Amino acid sequence: MSSALWIGCFGFVSLFGLIILKVPIGISMIIVGLCGFAWQMGWGPALSLLAGDPAAYLGSVDLAAIPLFLLMGTFASTAGFSSDIYAVASGFLGHRRGGLAYASVGGCAAFGCVCGSSLATAATFAKVSLPEMLRRGYEPGFAAGSIAAGGALKNLIPPSLIMILYCVITNTFILDLFAAAVVPALLMVLFNIATIALYARFVVGAAPVSERVPWAERLQAIRRALPAFILIAAVFGGLYSGTFTVNEAASVAAVLALIFTLLRGRLNWSFVSQGLLEAASVTAMVYTILFGAAVFTYFMNLAGVPAALVGVVEGMKLSPIMTIIALMIVYLILGTIFDELSAVVITLPFVLPIVVSAGYDPIWWGVIMAIQIELALIHPPLGILVFLLHRMAPSIPIGTIYRGVAPFIVADLLVLIILIVAPEIALWLPHAIAK
Repeated sequence: MSSALWIGCFGFVSLFGLIILKVPIGISMIIVGLCGFAWQMGWGPALSLLAGDPAAYLGSVDLAAIPLFLLMGTFASTAGFSSDIYAVASGFLGHRRGGLAYASVGGCAAFGCVCGSSLATAATFAKVSLPEMLRRGYEPGFAAGSIAAGGALKNLIPPSLIMILYCVITNTFILDLFAAAVVPALLMVLFNIATIALYARFVVGAAPVSERVPWAERLQAIRRALPAFILIAAVFGGLYSGTFTVNEAASVAAVLALIFTLLRGRLNWSFVSQGLLEAASVTAMVYTILFGAAVFTYFMNLAGVPAALVGVVEGMKLSPIMTIIALMIVYLILGTIFDELSAVVITLPFVLPIVVSAGYDPIWWGVIMAIQIELALIHPPLGILVFLLHRMAPSIPIGTIYRGVAPFIVADLLVLIILIVAPEIALWLPHAIAK
């Protein structure tokens, strides 16, 4: 056990060293994993490993959903679905105190159903809703914080790329994890809305009341947003009714989004080419990280690192819930060092055996991981969505945005605690569907 732990420490230190030297994380994992595997088994088996695993991932049917959902998001953004959804939400909620913040969180949640990225969701609503909130006198930090929190929700809202990757790495059924995320996602939205209500009530001047929108304008907004709601209904209805597999739902959604973009006359080549380039770039990054993670994991498994870690944790005699809390703290720290995708891919092969040995369900852990990643996107010092909001609104200091997003971090932590104490909240829906 001692030998395995030393090998694991050496592997992670080497990996961190390459990352510090600005080597891309996927390539870093390939280098360390390949050298470590060759050290134990020789270069012949190590090089054959490089040939086999990339081919297996490239042939993975589950991973094919990633570029398709990214394409859906590209066409949905080009069609203007984000502004349509926001217009409906603000039309019904804008006249309430904090109503535009409600609309931002609700709009982000709805748009997250047809967008493949938290960054894209937050960036889109920063363009759509942030100027409107600032124009109506909302406190800048509160306005930007509500958008950052709403964008982070995407990780917990199917179809989530992080959830797809989790299922591929852990050999878990994707639809089960999507189903398990539904209730926690609704809970997260409710807690964010409650946070807005409390903040707007107790912080004077943070969220002025706007004028009531006439019913004629509300109905017009609903008619305008119908294609977006049809797309959402097609994805979720097809998935949860069993009509579509995940890949079929992604394909249908991408084609529907393209059709709506064509019907609206918005198929601008510059927007589409940029969207296709971004989708291809994200997909290539995901595959590279997965290749690296596979090689790195083979090296660690061969050295017996996961089994040694499980033995160490069991030797500490921690209760199951204390084990989970300790892992939560580790992930909060990792969120300040790595981007969220890298943190999941690097640690999951070692952490999941510990979670399972503590008696928890891998599906439940997938939901917990999604929430952890959501927190990593907004908590200091490297909350990427906070930096994105600052870049899109340079007049709002980063510190101000962090203060605005702090109440939403507390809300997310409360939901996390609830799910740790009561795992059945996440598990009852997939169990009900299975019956």
